[in-house]
Amino acid sequence: MIKVNLVRVSANKKTGPIPVSYTTPESCPDACPLKKNGCYADNGPVHYAWRRAESHGVEWQEFCDKVAALPKNQLWRHNVAGDLPGESNAIDVQALRELIEANKGKRGFTYTHYPINSAGNRKAMALANARGFTINISSETYHEADEAISYGIAPVAVLQEIDAPKVSFTPAGNRVVTCPATYREDVTCQSCELCYNISRRVIVGFPAHGTSKRKVINIIKAKSQ
Repeated sequence: MIKVNLVRVSANKKTGPIPVSYTTPESCPDACPLKKNGCYADNGPVHYAWRRAESHGVEWQEFCDKVAALPKNQLWRHNVAGDLPGESNAIDVQALRELIEANKGKRGFTYTHYPINSAGNRKAMALANARGFTINISSETYHEADEAISYGIAPVAVLQEIDAPKVSFTPAGNRVVTCPATYREDVTCQSCELCYNISRRVIVGFPAHGTSKRKVINIIKAKSQ
C-alpha cells in the first residue's frame, strides 16, 4: 500500500515554500522509462525526502484529509517524487476521485507517467483536469509530447536535453518553454504557476538533471530515433 508524505512548507528552492507531497516509489508505473533508470529522485536531496514518505507518510485517505484541510485557494504540488495511485499501469480512478474531492477550493497540480495509450487513464486525467486538479502528462520526447497534446485532455510536460533553447518547437509546431525555475533563481512554482494552468497550450520542458542526467539524455535520444 502506498504512503504519502505531505510537507506543509517545502524547503525545495524550485517549488518555493508551498505544500508539496512525496508518494512512495511503488506508485510509479512500470511504463515510466525512468523508473530505477535515471529518475532525478533516485539521488540527492529529493531522494532523501522521497524515502521519508516510507517512514513519515500516511495512507491515502488520511493524506486526502490533509489536502482538504489546506487553506482555501492554496497552490500545492502533488508528487515532487512518486506518481498517482494505480496498479498495472492503470490509474486508480476511485482514489483519484477522492483526491479531486479533497482538492476542491485548492489549486493542486501534479505530473504523471501513466501511459496515455490507455483509454481509462485518459478518462481519469480528463476528469481530474475538468474538476480543478491539474495533471500534466509527462513525456520523454517532442514526438510523444505532440501525441499527448493532441488528445486535448491535459497540459503536457516534456524532458529536454541539457542545452535545449529556452523556447523551441515540436515537430507538429507546438511551443515548448523551458521551466524558468530550472535556470532562474527568482522563479519558483509558487511564483510561476505555469504547470498549474490547466488550459495552457504551451508545453513545459524540463532539462535532464541530477547525477543520472546522461542516462536520461540517452533515453531521450533512443526514443527520438
